[in-house]
Amino acid sequence: MTHELMVGLHVTDDALYHDYRTAMAPLLAAHGGGFRYDFTIAKVLKSASEHPINRVFAIYFASKEHMDRFFAHPDYLAIKAKFFARSVAGTTIFGGYER
Repeated sequence: MTHELMVGLHVTDDALYHDYRTAMAPLLAAHGGGFRYDFTIAKVLKSASEHPINRVFAIYFASKEHMDRFFAHPDYLAIKAKFFARSVAGTTIFGGYER
């Protein structure tokens, strides 16, 4: 059984966000994770978020514990600070679930 999150982002710098994804991919895989779906969004019809959403994805992990370890890992935190923080203006977690 995997643990998944559905996430919406407001990406403000596509090139830098691409660099973030490239840098974090090996660490994500090492934690039993990956992306199941990934969309760029041109038009949002309804949103409860305080920021625009132009990217939506499903990210999965082998378990919730794997997810927690990944997001707390010092290497991930360094990648996030270098790339994600400068390329994303807003994050919305739509929900998490076991699959």
